[in-house]
Amino acid sequence: MEIKAHCSELSRVGGRGAVSGMDCTRPAVSTPSARGRRRRSTSWLALLAFVAWASLSPAAPAPLGFGGETMGTTYSVAVPAPQQPGAELEARVAAELAAVNASMSTYLPQSELSRFNDSRDTTWHIISPELMTVLAAAARVSRETDGAFDATVGPVVNLWGFGPEQRLPIPPAADALSAARQRIGYRLLELRDAPPRLRKSRDDVYVDLSAIAKGHAVDRVAAVLEATGHTAYMIEVGGELRVRGARADGQPWRVGVAWPESGRDDVERVLALRDTALATSGDYRRYFEFEGRRYAHEIDPATGEPVHHALASVTVLHASAMLADAYATGLLVLGPERGPALARALGLAALFLVRDGTGLRAIRTGDFPRGDGPPAASAGGAEHEPYDEGHDRDENHRADEAGDDEHASGAALEVALPVAVALYAEKGREYALRDL
Repeated sequence: MEIKAHCSELSRVGGRGAVSGMDCTRPAVSTPSARGRRRRSTSWLALLAFVAWASLSPAAPAPLGFGGETMGTTYSVAVPAPQQPGAELEARVAAELAAVNASMSTYLPQSELSRFNDSRDTTWHIISPELMTVLAAAARVSRETDGAFDATVGPVVNLWGFGPEQRLPIPPAADALSAARQRIGYRLLELRDAPPRLRKSRDDVYVDLSAIAKGHAVDRVAAVLEATGHTAYMIEVGGELRVRGARADGQPWRVGVAWPESGRDDVERVLALRDTALATSGDYRRYFEFEGRRYAHEIDPATGEPVHHALASVTVLHASAMLADAYATGLLVLGPERGPALARALGLAALFLVRDGTGLRAIRTGDFPRGDGPPAASAGGAEHEPYDEGHDRDENHRADEAGDDEHASGAALEVALPVAVALYAEKGREYALRDL
């Protein structure tokens, strides 16, 4: 019996297509400490994402960058022109993230969500307005994706070893999987407003918001920054990203895009972003192998099993990081045909990276940008255009028909931004905000 386990923080942390727990970076088997893993992952991610800040005038306030750990992953904030002392702003952001975790974590036994999950009744529970906001958004995306996104899929995620409960990375028994599937279904939850209330129609329904809560946390931090007068920033929590305004030089935030292959660290293309949020779901950073087959942490609620199709990753741009987070999950679960079709129907800006046997091809929907080629240092000194199937084209359209000849490169993309690396110049010196 051969077993291999792999979990990287770059995995769309939190469940993808299913929800894998707020602290998904905790190992499913006995491994080195999660803290050590996070620090190593932080250093590794520094190779994948960057934000270039141009020279600042002597009169301009010094850029501010800070970060830390939250929800079992990391976060980072970059502010070109801080409007209040850094320590004060950092404390406010940390407090906001702690509040999200205290409400929505499935690892904290006294969190608002854990108390609801532990209740064995079908009565109404008064919930916070913040939890109501996330649950309402989850219900919306569940309806739009016909259940491909489902916040009740946690029992199956846990059974496969991708949740809070530590299990050996082996497929579950068929009878256990069948029993867990009976507890899944977004229609098993009911919401009421004024005051916000939640109830379940089965007393053993388990809610896990990891596939949407980190995006919500990004939006909450953005609200803190904007309330304190900040009109330009970059925020990242566990890979979910939101930017507003521009860098200190007036240019867009430039975000590196990574190849979606386990163990490959180079940047493939660069996106220039303003006033948007971004989230990615992929199947290649957190998985295990058992007897020659790979099982990713993305669970299809319809089958209770990891997705097994050619779609490698989905990246979504949206005004809301919370919705981008949830849509990325649902679209990945839907696969290489239904995913792009739904994105077009909903008018979503999304990037789909599809394996086709000889490499990977990209499908862009909506107004998802093409991006630029990678920095020379990342590309090994060679300049090239990123492979692209074409803007809003059918997924069966070939690269040579679109005028591209890089199909055989085997390259696909995932915007990978847990822990941004902010580079800026001040008085002729370069600073790097690394391992925050």
